[in-house]
Amino acid sequence: MKRTLLLALSLVVCANNAGAMDRKTLTIASEGASPPWNAITPQGELAGFDIDVGRDLCRRMKFECTFVPQDWDGIIPALTVGKFDAIMSGMAITEKRKKSIAFSKPYAGGFNQLVILKDLDLPPTDTSAELDLTTIDPEKQAKIEELRAALNGRTLGVLRSSNSEAVLNELFGKVATIRSYDSQDNMHLDLVAERIDGGLADYFTWKAFLDSTDGGIATLYGPRLSGGLWGPGVGVGLRQDDGELVAAFDSAIEAATSDGTLKRLSEQWFKIDVSPQTSN
Repeated sequence: MKRTLLLALSLVVCANNAGAMDRKTLTIASEGASPPWNAITPQGELAGFDIDVGRDLCRRMKFECTFVPQDWDGIIPALTVGKFDAIMSGMAITEKRKKSIAFSKPYAGGFNQLVILKDLDLPPTDTSAELDLTTIDPEKQAKIEELRAALNGRTLGVLRSSNSEAVLNELFGKVATIRSYDSQDNMHLDLVAERIDGGLADYFTWKAFLDSTDGGIATLYGPRLSGGLWGPGVGVGLRQDDGELVAAFDSAIEAATSDGTLKRLSEQWFKIDVSPQTSN
């Protein structure tokens, strides 16, 4: 009986491994609500940097890929239960997320930044300065304290279940009211309606909003924030038992980095180079 059970289990494992080896198609999820990383076109299709990079990586891996939208709140749980095979949605590689899923090598970097309403009477800041939160020295702490004093009593928005939410609570949770949103678009709506005073998000997502007609009421505030809970960059999210697929994505990302494809696509979508060789 035991031998029969062990044989059956072995056959199942072999079949699963064969399936992984023979896989020719992939389903990749993206939020579709964080341009220019990803967005949904008027025709209902996913588009953006993540999607173009995904198509290029799939071509290199010789996979036929389908891209599907998935709300941010449930994107990791949906991956782990097999609703799709991978996540490409501007997702930062972090130690917390690595407890649930695996990641490829980074295919992009970037930074986050605060945005506030223009009519707020706040002290001026250098919005081109950089503040890496990986380690906090006295000089960095002084800059953080200046921001805390400026934002004391304000209401700040952030995307729910994001690393920005954790950073915002860590830096300003004791001095400001933090309001979390299920999508970047809904946070933008509340900012336009002045139901919040500002928020924290990926710089490139903010840039698309600030360049729009509605975004004229707001402006960048404080330094460009990176490191810390945001990790080393943006990667493809994969299931932890999908080691072969992780390796395949890693090889494709290395090739796309070496031949300049990631540089070209990042300059196309972001107007600056955020490819791995310059971001990390």
